[in-house]
Amino acid sequence: MATEVKVPVLPESVSDATIASWHKKAGDAVKRDENLVDLETDKVVLEVPSPVDGVLKEIKFEEGATVTSQQLLAIIEEGATAAAAPAAEAPKAEAPKAEAPKAAEAPKAVASAAPAPASKGAADELPPGARFTAATQGIDPSQVEGTGRRGAVTKEDLVNYASGKTAGVSGGARPEERVPMTRIRARIAERLMQSKNSIAMLTSFNEVNLGKVMAMRKELGESFEKANGIKLGFMSFFAKAAANALQRYPVVNASVDGNDIIYHGYADISIAVSTEKGLVTPVLRNVERQSFADIEKGIAEYAKKARDGKLSLEDLQGGTFTITNGGTFGSLMSTPIVNPPQSAILGMHAIKERPIVENGQVVAAPMMYIALSYDHRIIDGKDAVLFLVDIKNQLENPHRMLLGM
Repeated sequence: MATEVKVPVLPESVSDATIASWHKKAGDAVKRDENLVDLETDKVVLEVPSPVDGVLKEIKFEEGATVTSQQLLAIIEEGATAAAAPAAEAPKAEAPKAEAPKAAEAPKAVASAAPAPASKGAADELPPGARFTAATQGIDPSQVEGTGRRGAVTKEDLVNYASGKTAGVSGGARPEERVPMTRIRARIAERLMQSKNSIAMLTSFNEVNLGKVMAMRKELGESFEKANGIKLGFMSFFAKAAANALQRYPVVNASVDGNDIIYHGYADISIAVSTEKGLVTPVLRNVERQSFADIEKGIAEYAKKARDGKLSLEDLQGGTFTITNGGTFGSLMSTPIVNPPQSAILGMHAIKERPIVENGQVVAAPMMYIALSYDHRIIDGKDAVLFLVDIKNQLENPHRMLLGM
């Protein structure tokens, strides 16, 4: 019985998807729930599993094609088994080698000049663009470290490898390669320009002494992990402080819709996560009602899903406020960009020991600059500054959060 494999139903905000890579080819046996193809949208990469056991009889679209919701991708013959004939005929393909002993030295010369054939199996598993680059550049894909999903070698990996080899040999090469943006990267660029062109954005700064937070983590971290099965990180303090402050300054948690302002009575906080394809912002729902353990578990789950390429569209939709941590990469200060339709974003940065005056004495303290970028159309400078001061006060007195103050 023939079974159709279709593009999943895409949300209204996602009009189409691009076929990133097929994991099976026509004639291959497939198992139920085995991933057949990756579809790249402007937000996430979707995996399309096989609905049945059988054989992949027909593929309707090749890699790089654009497809829409519920469009037919492939046909599976349910219950069928893959033909064994190709395996039985394989020895015949070796016959030319046995019939041409006089040319036995030729393959060695070819192999030394172009290493790609030595790894045909690895080359066959590459996407078409990467396969072409490997062939034209004479690169053995097995020698290249892949940065794609599940360690796959991408076209960019091969280009970088070739550039390194060229520079090492000639010393003066200036290689260039034009590579199309991925759907996700193009969407990031579009939204950044949307934010820049549609929002009257302003950024305010403050600094926070994280000495008490660090002391609390040191004192209670081990007990917290034993009780909850998760480490006590910094992000839960910032997320909880932000959620509390959003309740006190609701305009920072609001969004603009035409001539209306929508006030959200809940704190759905988007947490910026860096992936190999770009920055994504999965959403922690109702943070104002979550415990520190709930927040840490939610962040850990999203981080794992992001690494594995398993984030769903539902994970990324919504959000009333965003927190981004440039300090992970060493940033000391930045002006984060608001993510529309949200009206504000909190930027965390690197923690540095700096001299401060405390009770009339100069002491070293673990300090962090924090930044709030906001939509000045609805958020006045006063509210933005008071919001940052509220977060500063909570983090410098973390017991206030436990008391809801």
